[in-house]
Amino acid sequence: MSVLDLIVGARAGQQRDIARLISRIEDGATDAREAMAALSGFTGRAHVIGVTGAPGVGKSTTTSALVTALRARGNRVAVLAVDPSSPFSGGALLGDRIRMQQHATDDGVFIRSMASRGHLGGLAATTPQVIRVLDAADFDAVIIETVGVGQSEVEIAATADTSIVLIAPGMGDSIQAAKAGILEIGDIFVVNKADRDGADTTVRELRHMIALGQHDGWAPPVLKTVASTGTGIEEVVAAMDEHREWLIGSGQDRKRRLRRISDEICALVVGETRARLSVRAAELDALSSAVLDGSMDAYQAAEQLS
Repeated sequence: MSVLDLIVGARAGQQRDIARLISRIEDGATDAREAMAALSGFTGRAHVIGVTGAPGVGKSTTTSALVTALRARGNRVAVLAVDPSSPFSGGALLGDRIRMQQHATDDGVFIRSMASRGHLGGLAATTPQVIRVLDAADFDAVIIETVGVGQSEVEIAATADTSIVLIAPGMGDSIQAAKAGILEIGDIFVVNKADRDGADTTVRELRHMIALGQHDGWAPPVLKTVASTGTGIEEVVAAMDEHREWLIGSGQDRKRRLRRISDEICALVVGETRARLSVRAAELDALSSAVLDGSMDAYQAAEQLS
């Protein structure tokens, strides 16, 4: 099928066409650029929600519970579960769709596992383009579940409209949050597995640290959930709605989307530059040897290569 045929199917809600279109974008197909051009007039409506946190805090369970709550009020929901890449096939290693099987037969839910393919920051390099596909496919909410690799996982803040940071009691995450700057990326903080000992202490510590920080007019709430039973999920959804209303009313919605597009453009430029350099591998090797031998410095080599 041509990419334009796939776009027609995706716009009509055909999940197979949505999946095929995303695959072409992930694989860097020659018609991916044509797809982005064709989709440009149909985007900008979906609420993009990021779910992040350290491994073991319950990201997949929370995401599944959020899908259930959003579907209960009639929203169409897409989920991008970004997993580490297999060192052998390059595909998604964990496959979070396994943990969301209850939604597998729901036509109003689209779930896609994406391989990070070595991209740092907790997301896949093609995440912005895939979000655009799902937005154009008329999903009300796009939930992005990040890899969950720890302190470097902050790219979600520049990608999502609303970033939810999950923390579990008893894992030392409240201290890690202060060290890693996680407080700067969260719009909503959720202490999951709140039926464990220490949940109230974790909530109290988080609220104290948030109060000490600087905010742009939005005070991030700290909520408690037990995602496995759905406890507290309605409060999280209400906070998501409140944050989106604040974004639109304050003008931050447009600012965040402009920043997202700016980052995407820069990433595409870097990607194109790397692609051109790979074609000139022999020249790059020769210049590297010259730098190693001391006949030129790295700045001179870079100027010659550019």
